[in-house]
Amino acid sequence: MQLIFDFPVRANYTFANFVTCRGNEVAINFAKRLLEPVSGENILFLHGPQGSGKTHLITALGHAMGEREGIRIPVFPVQSLSCERLGEIAEETERLPLLLLDDLHMIRDDDRVRTAIWQLFNDFYASGRKIVVSADAPPKELPNIDGHLVSRLLWGLVARMDISDDDSRRMIMGKLAADRQILLPAEVIDHLLLHVQRDIPSLTAALEQIKRLSFATQRKITLKLTREALSRSSDLI
Repeated sequence: MQLIFDFPVRANYTFANFVTCRGNEVAINFAKRLLEPVSGENILFLHGPQGSGKTHLITALGHAMGEREGIRIPVFPVQSLSCERLGEIAEETERLPLLLLDDLHMIRDDDRVRTAIWQLFNDFYASGRKIVVSADAPPKELPNIDGHLVSRLLWGLVARMDISDDDSRRMIMGKLAADRQILLPAEVIDHLLLHVQRDIPSLTAALEQIKRLSFATQRKITLKLTREALSRSSDLI
């Protein structure tokens, strides 16, 4: 399942709580450009590893345009879409200004599904409506994708999202802490990056563990408290 950053738990995923860093700066600029009525851009393709914030960003796009138009714009995870469901979506989205398809790399290896995806995409494109698609790899590297769709995706804006560098992760950890109204010293962040699995869900779970221990014991978050909290959750290390 594609991670959406949790700011805080069960929050809405908007531009306001999306952390901009070096690894996603181009993607968020493209996303905001797509929102401009006179930009002339109708297609945005986002790709990057799991946990890089793709779903968060396309959800934020839907939220922003939905607020502007006074409607709700859903995100459709491609892995759950059958041929029949795609037919229903075509009817449900007939009047929507934006199509959001998440995790295109999970498309079923089924000619009927490929055809339905292409038809849905082409209907939006032909009518001048906007389309945002996410996947874990660039269009040409995706399996089970129709060549016509690959070509059409490359006509639009394409941006990679990658938060694997330490600076990006430090910014994200700082944002997670700020939204939980806790102070996370730099040495604690560095310790987490060294001693916790480096995927965002694990880092987030570690932060929750630290927060709970700090609140339960009425102690400040320090390196000592952090080590104590992590020792209670060996699955994070």
